[in-house]
Amino acid sequence: MTLPLEGIRILDLSRVAPGSHCTMILGDLGAEVIKVEAPFKPGVPPIGSGVSPHPQDRRGERLAAYHPLNRNKKSLVLNLRLEEARQVFYKLAENSDVILEGFRPGVVRRLGVDYQTVGKINPKIIYCSLSGYGQDGPYQFLPGHDINYISASGALGVIGERGGPPIIPLNLVADYAGGALHAVIGIFAALLAREKTGRGQYVDIAMTDGVISLLSMVAFDYFCNGVILKRGESMLGGTPFYNPYLTKDDKYITIGCIEPHFWQNLCQELGRVDFIPYQHAEGEKREEMLSYFTDIFCTKTRDEWFELLKEKDIPVAKVYSIDEVFSDPQVLHRHMAVEIEHPTLGKVKQVGIPLKLSDTSGSIRSLAPTLGKHNEEILCNLGYTTEQIVELRKVGAII
Repeated sequence: MTLPLEGIRILDLSRVAPGSHCTMILGDLGAEVIKVEAPFKPGVPPIGSGVSPHPQDRRGERLAAYHPLNRNKKSLVLNLRLEEARQVFYKLAENSDVILEGFRPGVVRRLGVDYQTVGKINPKIIYCSLSGYGQDGPYQFLPGHDINYISASGALGVIGERGGPPIIPLNLVADYAGGALHAVIGIFAALLAREKTGRGQYVDIAMTDGVISLLSMVAFDYFCNGVILKRGESMLGGTPFYNPYLTKDDKYITIGCIEPHFWQNLCQELGRVDFIPYQHAEGEKREEMLSYFTDIFCTKTRDEWFELLKEKDIPVAKVYSIDEVFSDPQVLHRHMAVEIEHPTLGKVKQVGIPLKLSDTSGSIRSLAPTLGKHNEEILCNLGYTTEQIVELRKVGAII
């Protein structure tokens, strides 16, 4: 089976989840991804969810097998502070298509593996830097994490209940949506442009920029109408027609009846057709409807409500815990929970591939490696002899 990115080689310098998630997607679609990792320091735990487990860790093999962000990748350890290791990296870069890094601005320049340096070696290279605030501007050197980027972008300020404090979501908004997915898009666009121009280019992805882009419609209301969205004041939060409700078994069901015909179906099914004209009511009427719905949803279990309402053309879903997600019939049908055979552990479960292409769909061809697993393989393919590899190990350029 032909994969869409077959023949594309990516050097992944990232250490944390946003970069690793980006290259996981590219690897799933067929790219050869080589993780260029830092040497293990005894007594110092590795930092970052994208780092390969050390083979000497008794749990290393199991951790690697279940690690989704590093699947379809090879692990090469290089101490880029040493010239010998940088020369290995330059050789790799000569025949690579993409480099992705997620350090703070300036780090790759100090290491000598920045775009300006690598671009002279390979003018066709696409070099993607993924950072919190971007490679320029007054915040470029400011450290941060997801919570900071969703704050600076305005997203955190609108998440929460009316009159309450901001509610911190999982780090899905900036790290994964604002960062990883936008990096994938940027790399795809640069690869497509290279087909037309024959040249590589630099891709500067800021997680804060990505989140602001996700807020385009909130910004539209501000730019066009001067409306500043406040917590709990969106039509999609805390309203009778768009809300989670506690059920009889202390679980939750969600209702998303934005369109009037869905709202009408809900009111009819819950025995309150008199509510139909008041979908967007405020004040006492809104509180009356919320109170009624809150009470009635407590009369049946979550699953009973779901089975009842899904047959009535009503947008409804169960609020799942993570263990329930991967037994849901829709999730299983879409192959979003898959089992991969491991040589010693048997079948290993992984999250499936969300991109469904009819002719060139992705695949999980290998589970994640332990740290430095592919050192010899990669170096031999670059033309290094056994003696040279021994010397590189002796000087600390590799492990």
